[in-house]
Amino acid sequence: MAKNQVRNKKPRSVRETLLLGVFWRLLIIECILLVLSVAYRGLFEGAGPEELFWYGIRIIIVVTVMMVFMMLTLRAFLNKKIIFPLETIAAANIRFAGSDPQALQQHLPEDTSREIEDIVSTRAAMLKTILDISEKRLRLVGLIREIFGKYLSEKVVDEILESPEGTKIGGRREKVTILMSDLRGFTNFSEKSDPEELMGLLNRYIGRMSEIIVSYDGIIDEIIGDALLVVFGISEKAEDHPQRAVACAIAMQNGLRRLNAEISSQNFPELEMGIGINTGTVIVGNIGSDIRIKYGVVGAPVNIAARIESNTLGGQVLIGESTYLAAKDHIHVKPPRTAMMKGMKAPLVFYPVTKIDPPWDVALEILQVENENGAAIRLPFNYWSLRGKKVISGAMYGETVRISESWIEASMENVMEPFENIRFKFEFCVDAHCFEDIYAKAVSTGNEPKGVYRFGITSIAPEDRNILKKWMKEVSD
Repeated sequence: MAKNQVRNKKPRSVRETLLLGVFWRLLIIECILLVLSVAYRGLFEGAGPEELFWYGIRIIIVVTVMMVFMMLTLRAFLNKKIIFPLETIAAANIRFAGSDPQALQQHLPEDTSREIEDIVSTRAAMLKTILDISEKRLRLVGLIREIFGKYLSEKVVDEILESPEGTKIGGRREKVTILMSDLRGFTNFSEKSDPEELMGLLNRYIGRMSEIIVSYDGIIDEIIGDALLVVFGISEKAEDHPQRAVACAIAMQNGLRRLNAEISSQNFPELEMGIGINTGTVIVGNIGSDIRIKYGVVGAPVNIAARIESNTLGGQVLIGESTYLAAKDHIHVKPPRTAMMKGMKAPLVFYPVTKIDPPWDVALEILQVENENGAAIRLPFNYWSLRGKKVISGAMYGETVRISESWIEASMENVMEPFENIRFKFEFCVDAHCFEDIYAKAVSTGNEPKGVYRFGITSIAPEDRNILKKWMKEVSD
């Protein structure tokens, strides 16, 4: 207890220390002189007690006058030469700690001692060095935030820079919502496009999507070509990340529609995007080694989000069952669909979303039209089954039964599984125009005759689409 009191006691100022030190030393010296003088007079000069008493009184008066004189003169001297310069430096340091730039240089009296002037000049040099280093560090931190904020989210950069554990390998468990988006037919388009124009279009697309994602507090974890991996709910206490992810996905689809209106006037084909969403617990943190580190998320929910996205058509937003259960009181969906995916023990369940209620209040501006009538047009074609980007079968024969702007019904040689991807090829030319590959996905409606399947179109060249639309109009007329 006594040690704590001593530790917490406020230290004396330079003024108090010097003046008290001088006073007590003068007092001790004068007391010693008084005792020696009285003793000498009594022992060697034979003075009596009364004489010694008055002799001591005279000496005390003289000593008191001398002490007052010494204290006044020494005080003025010490104030001018030592105390005032040191107090000036201390006050300047306090102002400097309060970010006062004027406290860097201090002006002292001309007759200040050399040692104190050295302290002031050394202090100024040290403070200038500290300021320069601090300014460089702030600029460097700002540059790091600016640069890496473009590679990672600003929230992630702040977490890495501000946490002592920010660069260590490892992570933490968090419940998040994963959004995965991918452009339909972009690979085919990129093969025929100028690389610079392709990069410019891709940057416009990613820039527009990034603005929307950030506005919903999403974190872009990966940009893989034309695909985006976005995470909602990292380091946030709010539990509405499933709803924000759904609202963001709908806003992204609507934003792509507006971007298409802009690029179509520049002779670019319209872009179509599929989005899959899933909610679950993942590991969030640094992945890699001491040589190469990546901040990201790992876990089954990420893979499931990718599986859900692989079943989308252009313009669709599909959500997994976990996201549906978390957000069902706020969203509008179509009946659930199921698909048996490779490596999964149970069918994958997902819901097409059409709208989310306030406070987000966003609805898909263009819905996939599954029940449109289409036109009865019979066209022969060859087709190949796909798994991902890989062709897994030889060419097979089929024939269209009905065609609309968003789907094709066709009679096929082999049995098609729901959500199976295929590549169509009309093996004929019209007015010197030969059809390019058409990519589509099998959709199960339950209304087709045996051997007839409906496919949602995921990618078609603009010229081919225009020819089919022309034929559909002629048949309707």
